[in-house]
Amino acid sequence: MRLGVSLNFDGAATTGGDYAAGLAMAERTGFDSLWFFDTIGRGTFRPDPISAMAAAAALTEHIEIGTCILQVPLRHPVELAHRILSAHFLSGGRLLLGVGAGSTETDFQAVDGDFKARFRDLEAALPRMRSLWRGEAVGAANLTPWPAAQGGPPILIGSWAGSRWIPIAAQQYDGWIASARFCTIATLKEGLKRFRGEGGGRAIATNIPVDFTANGGTLSDDDHLDLRCGPAQAADRLQILADAGFDDAVVTVADTTEEHMTTVRALYS
Repeated sequence: MRLGVSLNFDGAATTGGDYAAGLAMAERTGFDSLWFFDTIGRGTFRPDPISAMAAAAALTEHIEIGTCILQVPLRHPVELAHRILSAHFLSGGRLLLGVGAGSTETDFQAVDGDFKARFRDLEAALPRMRSLWRGEAVGAANLTPWPAAQGGPPILIGSWAGSRWIPIAAQQYDGWIASARFCTIATLKEGLKRFRGEGGGRAIATNIPVDFTANGGTLSDDDHLDLRCGPAQAADRLQILADAGFDDAVVTVADTTEEHMTTVRALYS
């Protein structure tokens, strides 16, 4: 199982330089992937995920770079396809595009979006974006991608319970992303079983918080998986995902010092 990381800074104490140093530190300490969340109407600031991926592409050389999850219906699909293709090109093809319809209505209110139509809009946007990445004209739009960016990044579908979208992820796209924050361990395992049963490929469990100062207890399948415990117990908890068959786990960290990042990275190898 690969181990990825997402940076969750306290914005009040963070500069652009701090953030950039954290991105570089993720690669330096050996994480397999670096991930970015997408929020715009929740009262907290996080860098725009596509801008952050472009920065990560410039600051790193080999680590995979992904979104978990980019809310596609918040943007126009042609403009979004152009920005994603640009980040894909700048990264040398290292992007993993985790996408979803979105689940927080205030994000849609912030951009005057249609929350009720989000699943329909997602389903319509993804084939359109893929066509543009292949160099095809879609209406008046034609991105004419350079050969190094042709085809665009792999698409992984973010879906929690996923009665409809987990089969779509398995059959039509490149993988599935589940959230440890919004799903219990039992839901993660059950979703993975359905995804594999549909022939699905890469499966990623994301949004796993780390806090080594907390006193963790024993987890049951009815609990949400987190690493709010000591390092030894955190390693055991990550093993739950590995034993279930997940290909990747993505932890969230607030402390990006080399010492802390090295300790987190050592939880699973």
